[in-house]
This record gives sequence, C-alpha cells and structure tokens, in this order.
Amino acid sequence: MKAGRAALIAAMMALTGAAPIDLPQPLSMDLLGLRSERGKVLVCVTRRPDHFPDCRADPDRRYFSVPAKAGDIGLGSLTPGKYAIAIIHDENGNGRLDTFAGIPREGVGFSRNPVLRFGAPSFKAASFSVAGSAVEQDVRLKYFL
Repeated sequence: MKAGRAALIAAMMALTGAAPIDLPQPLSMDLLGLRSERGKVLVCVTRRPDHFPDCRADPDRRYFSVPAKAGDIGLGSLTPGKYAIAIIHDENGNGRLDTFAGIPREGVGFSRNPVLRFGAPSFKAASFSVAGSAVEQDVRLKYFL
C-alpha cells in the first residue's frame, strides 16, 4: 500500500515537474584526472562523519569497486541527507591505499574536490546534499608520487 502511494505521488510530481524531496534520488560522479586504466577505482559513499574517509566499517555505506576508467559512474539512489565520497585509484589491485612515509602512492579524490593538505579532508569539506533531484559530483583524482 505504501509503495503504491509513493509511486502515485512520484508520478503526480513528475507531471508537474517537481521532484519529491523525501524519495531516493540518483547519485553519479564524473571521474576526472585518472592517470592510467590499471587496477580498480574504490568508491566509498557515506553519510556518517565518523566513518569518513574510510567507510568500510559503516553499516550503511555504499562501497564500489569499478574498473579504472574516466567518465561517469552511477552510484545508485540515496535518501535525502548529507553525504561524502572518498575515492582511491587502486592501481595495483590490492584493495587498499598504498603509501610511502604517509604520502599516498596511488590517486585519491573526494566529493567537492577540497584542497588536500596533510591527510584527508573533513567530512564537512567533502559533504554535499541529496534532496529533491539527481546529484552529480565531479571528482578529480590527485596523485602525490
């Protein structure tokens, strides 16, 4: 019954051109600056600041491992709220970020492309809102070594 009601509301909103703000909305990202197509791109989407940037322990995370290629990547639909994306270009395919003296040896990127200084940005610096319409994040990878 609830699903039918939600579908009816969504259909009515679509006819009027409005988007229901409490229904899940599509999220995608455009991956920019990939230096090679070796390995995988590990993508972590979370809405919990205490699980950013490594959201593997977040029970509500969205975690993807996709082929390393530039371009648009669909990340499914998310309920309204604040989210942040963290990306690793896992060039050697070992499933983790390799570092040398604390400096990433593989590419990293974050939603909203915050300035990277010493370590990962805060959740606040990388967070964006999902509410009422599809969201696309352009994420530029940065390589330090």
